Amino acid sequence: MTTTTVARDTFRVFGTTAVLLVTEPTALAQARALADAELAAVDQACSRFRPDSELAALNAAGGAAVTVSELFADLLAAALRAARLTDGDVDPTCGRALAGLGYDRDFDQVRARGPASLATVLGPVPGWRRVELDEQARQVRLPAGTELDLGATAKAWASDHCAELIFERLGCGVLVSLGGDLAVAGPAPDEGWRVRVTDDHAAGPEEPGQTVTITDGGLATSSTTVRTWTAGSRQVHHIIDPATGEPAPVYWRTVSVAAGNCVDANTASTAAIIRGQAAAGWLDDAGLPARLVRPDGTVVTTAGWPAADTPPGSP
Repeated sequence: MTTTTVARDTFRVFGTTAVLLVTEPTALAQARALADAELAAVDQACSRFRPDSELAALNAAGGAAVTVSELFADLLAAALRAARLTDGDVDPTCGRALAGLGYDRDFDQVRARGPASLATVLGPVPGWRRVELDEQARQVRLPAGTELDLGATAKAWASDHCAELIFERLGCGVLVSLGGDLAVAGPAPDEGWRVRVTDDHAAGPEEPGQTVTITDGGLATSSTTVRTWTAGSRQVHHIIDPATGEPAPVYWRTVSVAAGNCVDANTASTAAIIRGQAAAGWLDDAGLPARLVRPDGTVVTTAGWPAADTPPGSP
C-alpha cells in the first residue's frame, strides 16, 4: 500500500500553535498564504486584545447599534448558534468575566506577566439572548456593560474555513489545527489523518494520550489544564461557566469530540467541560464520539470513540 506524502508547516497564531498539513507538498506555500490571510481577517474582526478590532469597537459602544462586516456577522452568528444548541452553556457574553480574572491580553502575555490581580466576581454573565444581531443589515447591539468573547467558537470557525478555502483553491487534502481545534477537507491521505489527542495539543508523542484517525469533519479538544494562570491567590482557567461567571469546576480536565465540522466539535467539547458529570450521557445521546479525561487520568468514551488508549511513545 502506498503512503501519501504530507507536507507540514507549524506557526504561532491567536496565542497558540497552528499546524497546517497538505497532501500536495508543492502546494504548501500557497496553502500557508491562504491561511495567513484568512486568520488575519478573523483576528481583525474578533480579537479581544486589539483596540482596532471590530469586537473591541462593539464592546465599547455603550449599548449603541454597530454595523459590522459580513465576516464578523458570520462569526457572531456561529457563537449564538453554539449558545442556542447548548442551552447557554457556551455563551459569548463572558468577555468581562475573563478580563476580570486577568485574561485581558494575548495568552502569551498573560503567562509572561505572572500572577494577575483578581477583580470582584461579577456573577452570571449577561446572557447570549441579550445580544441583538440583524444578519441582513449586519447590525449588532449589546446591552451597555456587556462584553463579547468569541474565543470558544471563532478559532474553530477559522479552522473550518481555512481548510475549506485551501481545498477549494488548491484541490489538495488539507488539515488545519489551531490550538488543537482541527478541521480537514478534501481527499485524506491513504492512511487517513492521524491525530494525537492529549491534554495539550503541543505535547510530544511521549505524553499520555491516544492516536486516532479521521478522514473528514472536525475534532476539537477543550482543556482546563493548558490555558491556566494565577489570579489573586488561586489557579484559574479560561472556560467560564455562564451561570456563575467563574471558571467551570474541573470534573473533566480534557474533553475531545469529533463532529461534522470543527465548530460543532468545539461547541460540544466546551459545553462538556461546563456540564461536568452529565456531559458523557449528553454526548452519548447526541451521538457524538468523545474522549473525556478525569483529573486522575481515567478516561470515559462515548458514541463509538475508540476505547483503548495508546501508551506513551506512540506516534
